[in-house]
Amino acid sequence: MEKENGEKWKFQGNKGLNTTSVSVRGVYNMLMDSINNNDNNKTLIRLCRVDPTDNPLFRTTPVAHEAVAAAAQSFNFNCYPPTVGLPDAKRAIANYLSSDLPYQLSPEDVFLTVGGTQAIDIILPVLARPGANILLPRPGYPQYDSRAACCQLEVRYFDLLPQKGWEVDLDSLEAMTDDNTVAMVLINPSNPCGNVFTYQHLEKVAETAKKLGICVISDEVYAHVAFGNNPFVPMGVFSSIVPVITIGSLSKRWLVPGWRTGWIATCDPNKIFQKTGVSDLLAKMHF
Repeated sequence: MEKENGEKWKFQGNKGLNTTSVSVRGVYNMLMDSINNNDNNKTLIRLCRVDPTDNPLFRTTPVAHEAVAAAAQSFNFNCYPPTVGLPDAKRAIANYLSSDLPYQLSPEDVFLTVGGTQAIDIILPVLARPGANILLPRPGYPQYDSRAACCQLEVRYFDLLPQKGWEVDLDSLEAMTDDNTVAMVLINPSNPCGNVFTYQHLEKVAETAKKLGICVISDEVYAHVAFGNNPFVPMGVFSSIVPVITIGSLSKRWLVPGWRTGWIATCDPNKIFQKTGVSDLLAKMHF
């Protein structure tokens, strides 16, 4: 970059990051900033709620606030914690997730993250290798696209079928895979479609992923926030068929998005992630 006096600086912002910085919050803020607040003839109509705490009727239990306050006032948690999370927290999350699974997760299967976003930021580089590609749902969540671009992981999109309740188009998914495909992302309950996948469909997804030799990244940030006739079923139920990396967080179900607390859980009773080195890298990527 050339300065006014003719001298040159050898550094500048990495323009390539502009294509990897898209976020739902960023788009929302851009839309809000474009509103003309001086136009009194128009009323702002919100078509969605980005933050569940916007409505004062939705508040987390006081027990959670009291527990956090007690922990802070105890002076027992001011030290550097393990980068993958405190053992008691990992154990609590493992027990919580295991209540919906056919087997018991261990604390070693759980890695704490700064919200679900950091979980994505950790998982994709772990799976990325030269020439690798990943399968993302369309419609989907833009953070996956951004992070994949940042770690040079090729993205291929499989469709969700609106005429079938936004189920995965398994035929097209199979058709787009090759020897360099490493994983597929499944968001359940879906963001942005809002559908909840049935047990039967998730089982078909697991069988297809096993056939293709890829793992499933199951984004379950909206776990148990299910409306309609389909109950939420975690993808980890089918981890004896295919190894599953689960992403979860406190934000939505417990109405505390500002706490930025999430986790990665490896649901893998056959220990495939250990054999392939994925588990070790998930731990090392915490920094």
